[in-house]
Amino acid sequence: MTKTIRNRRLRYSIVMIAVIALVGAFVVRLVDIQVVQASALNEQSSQKRSIPVTIYGTRGSIVDRNGTALADSVTRYNITTAPRLVKKFAGKLGGTRVKQVSVDAALSALAEASGGDVDTMRKNIAANPRSDFAYLVKGLDVKHYEAVTDLGIPWVYKEQQASRVYPTGATTGNLTGFMGTDGAQAGLEYSYNQCLAGRNGSQTYERGEDGVQLPGSSVTKKQAKDGGTLHTTIDSDLQYMAGQTIASAAKELQAESATATVTSVKTGELLAVADYPTVDPNDVDATTDKGAFGSRALTASYEPGSTIKAAIAAALIDQGKSSPTDQAVVPYSRTFPWGGKIQDSEFHETENLTLTGILQNSSNVGITELGARLSTQQRFDYMKKFGLFEPESAIDYPGQPAMDYGTSPDWDQQTNINSMFGQGISTTAVQVASVFQTIANDGVRIPLHFVKGCTTADGKTIDAPDVQKQRVVSAQAATQVTGMLQSVVTGGTLVGMKPISGYNIAAKTGTAEVAEGAAGYGGQRITSVAGMAPAEDPQYVVTVTFTKPQTNKWSSGAAPAFRTLMSQVLEKYRVAPSASEAKLYPSTW
Repeated sequence: MTKTIRNRRLRYSIVMIAVIALVGAFVVRLVDIQVVQASALNEQSSQKRSIPVTIYGTRGSIVDRNGTALADSVTRYNITTAPRLVKKFAGKLGGTRVKQVSVDAALSALAEASGGDVDTMRKNIAANPRSDFAYLVKGLDVKHYEAVTDLGIPWVYKEQQASRVYPTGATTGNLTGFMGTDGAQAGLEYSYNQCLAGRNGSQTYERGEDGVQLPGSSVTKKQAKDGGTLHTTIDSDLQYMAGQTIASAAKELQAESATATVTSVKTGELLAVADYPTVDPNDVDATTDKGAFGSRALTASYEPGSTIKAAIAAALIDQGKSSPTDQAVVPYSRTFPWGGKIQDSEFHETENLTLTGILQNSSNVGITELGARLSTQQRFDYMKKFGLFEPESAIDYPGQPAMDYGTSPDWDQQTNINSMFGQGISTTAVQVASVFQTIANDGVRIPLHFVKGCTTADGKTIDAPDVQKQRVVSAQAATQVTGMLQSVVTGGTLVGMKPISGYNIAAKTGTAEVAEGAAGYGGQRITSVAGMAPAEDPQYVVTVTFTKPQTNKWSSGAAPAFRTLMSQVLEKYRVAPSASEAKLYPSTW
């Protein structure tokens, strides 16, 4: 009996020890889970049910002077999945009755609805079958996205993002630039990226084991911020006209490239900066000419030729060294002591020309005879005040030539002479436009610009250009040069251009030889016309430039495009016609 009781107590003790040991193991495990590993396990649990989502900040728009969008952002959708949840399901798959839908059938329907590729979808799913995220198709518009959601596939999800579109396409592609996979690639998109770029935010939501988002589980971790709106001075309608005009002329002239600018004289605003060829930012890959990715009017430097004679004439008058009726004996050619030689474009007997006649006939010999009354430094300083020899200060655009000429010219004797008729120096089309804006504006230069500023999402204006005015020559000098330039149209190098009925036009032609490296100047030319209207009170400056034309290598070939574009400008802005005929200075004596 005593032995039996002793055995029962022993068994009881053993059982109690086992129970205590088991409870102790559970307690230790519980402490390990709830205390020691709590943070790590919570994180793992959260990762399995909490799905991170990027909230995209919308990139700001680029708009023209009237608010028309040149670059904008639209909503696009990426379709994603959780590979571990991909399996057959019971559903309608866009039909009318419930059926068992296989993975292959679902992917085929998804590809048809979205325009995606089944093989790519399978590859992305198979890359990590136990993961919670993989892309199936990217960049769907609303129409295709709705077609996908109508399928009712339970394991596909949306990821919303903004995509860049350019409503005016190639018309303003040279200015807006474009976006790429690595961000802003060119133009205003690149220069003003800090203004335009949105700031992405983040959000999480919880998803059940069946892959369905749990209602009310979204938590915003970081707010998204939209980018600002970049306001330009460009008139997109006029930009289209300018682009069409030079494209048509360039094809007829068989020119390598062409540019056109339209400037508001009183404000310095560029209303159009057109290039041919140009890029369509909606289809960048279709552009094979990499030089068309930007704007040649802003970035391509060239020797401007005789358009610069207008600046030399203005400087001479401003310094009291000449006048519109100043007399000069002008032979066909000049030879200099160091062996250099210059000549006019066409042979002529020695002529008695006034300064007006020199501009009218675009005489290289004549402008150098009178221009030599100014020192080299004086001519250089005037050219720089007109806007040459340095990047446009009020224009922020990638690829502008540095043109760092310093404070004094480093010219040899021949270049010193040639510079007076636009050879041996470099300009851009916009810089030539700046010269004529200054003359048209009574000798006051306003830095040319085509961006007004950026309005941020919170209403602040930033990036406004500095357009401080500067007097370059006297009002008298500017007015007299404008008067002389009318003779170019009525009886000079533009005499063959059909007049613009009712308007007095002041303009200057340029036919510059193209340097070909060590070989010197060859047979190629850059032809241009720069002018203003109406001459008695100029409102607009128009320039056109053609690089390496083949069918007509003289500035007369550029004249029709200039006339067409100037006519369009005067009509569009309803400029009042000239009240009287042009009063011309004598060209000979």
